[in-house]
Amino acid sequence: MIDMNLLRQDPETVSTQIQKKDPSFDVKKLLELDAQVREANTQVEVLRSKKNELAKQAKGGVTPEVRDQSIALGKELKEKESTLERVQKELDALLYACPNIPQADIPEGGKEQNKVIKEVGSKPSFSFTPKNHVELGENNKWFNFEVGAQLASSNFVWYEGQGVKLLYGLAMFMLKNNSKNGFEVVLPPYFANEKTLTVSGNFPKFKDEVFAATEDNLYAIPTSEVSLVSRYRDSIIPTDTLPINMTAWSSCFRREAGNYGATERGLIRIHQFEKVELVTLCKPEDSEQELKKMMSCAESILQQLGLHYRVSLLAAQDCSFQSAKTYDI
Repeated sequence: MIDMNLLRQDPETVSTQIQKKDPSFDVKKLLELDAQVREANTQVEVLRSKKNELAKQAKGGVTPEVRDQSIALGKELKEKESTLERVQKELDALLYACPNIPQADIPEGGKEQNKVIKEVGSKPSFSFTPKNHVELGENNKWFNFEVGAQLASSNFVWYEGQGVKLLYGLAMFMLKNNSKNGFEVVLPPYFANEKTLTVSGNFPKFKDEVFAATEDNLYAIPTSEVSLVSRYRDSIIPTDTLPINMTAWSSCFRREAGNYGATERGLIRIHQFEKVELVTLCKPEDSEQELKKMMSCAESILQQLGLHYRVSLLAAQDCSFQSAKTYDI
């Protein structure tokens, strides 16, 4: 959700920024609904004030004139409150669908406009044809998709043997690395309520992509990020305690598996996977500095593993819905 004050103060600039991220988003409609809500709210407040004045007059005795005015006001107030509720729901729905405003240095366009910032190391060459992770996993019995499907459904996986040890070993290695870099290790619940997912920007836009425990009004987390981002949502944080740096390793659950084409196979885009997350809460003016710190922490993992990698600044339309700026490692 964006700050509506920014849009009201400079609608042309902010509108251009939003449509850089999502050209189809109707900023004009958002402004219209915002104006309608404020107008309806003013009308409701005026009518409530008049009704209160009539109530004071009635303390000295209810005259037929006061009674008639009160009935008429009550009817009009009910209609205006109904209008306010309807328009407010329309505004909220569109506001929650509004993408975050991309930063000024983000390239325009889709993924073809992503900008490589740097490359580290060199691409290895082999005297043999290297196997992909699916072949390696099956040959070495690291994971088994047939058992995963038998126990759950397709796009779930059963890990075994060295595959389990590798997964746990990498996760612990990452957590230790992040801890050394000043991130507090936390473990959130694997389920979250609707408000948690709304605060993190996942709901309502991605509501169809999560697994729901409907009887309990809970949802399996698609990433621990939703919990970490929402951890302090009802708190007033003294600025001298910022930044707050957190890292978490969790299983993540998504219904989106299989939606990305045949090129992404094996452990890519499955329903349940493991992820180590980094989240920092900071003052807005410190966000660029903190992002660089997080990048350095993440890159150090690849450097310690001796992996060749590159860092790309994602173009506006390739950034996630919630993101103002994304570096892809």
